[in-house]
Amino acid sequence: MRNDKENLIVGKTIDFSLAIIKYCEVLEQERKYVIAKQLLRSATSIGANVFEAQNAESKADFIHKMKIAAKEASETLYWLILCEKSDGYRFEISLKQSLEEIIRILSKIISSSKGKIYGFFIWGLMYAFSNLQIFKLTN
Repeated sequence: MRNDKENLIVGKTIDFSLAIIKYCEVLEQERKYVIAKQLLRSATSIGANVFEAQNAESKADFIHKMKIAAKEASETLYWLILCEKSDGYRFEISLKQSLEEIIRILSKIISSSKGKIYGFFIWGLMYAFSNLQIFKLTN
């Protein structure tokens, strides 16, 4: 399923991960080890799951990996909000804005991918029932 042409969400998550690495290094220099470690793990996991989804075994597997990325994005937002609201923590609004954009893109990918599966499922049911009706009419 991998496609090596430029992929918006892959690029944005890699750029975000690189920015988070720099930010966490600043936090560690300021001895904010616990938050830095949690933020680094959840934030870089977003891109890792998006990247892994590019090699999904099926559409359902793709959606599952994107949902994991969305959950990691939600956790990352939590850690960034803590940094924003805590006294003595340096905060970069651009990280939160980038993350919110990633969350919107992930939501759109998940909902549109689900729609494709649901649409195929409905089409399959309609096809099956239409064949069943024809079978009943001919017997």
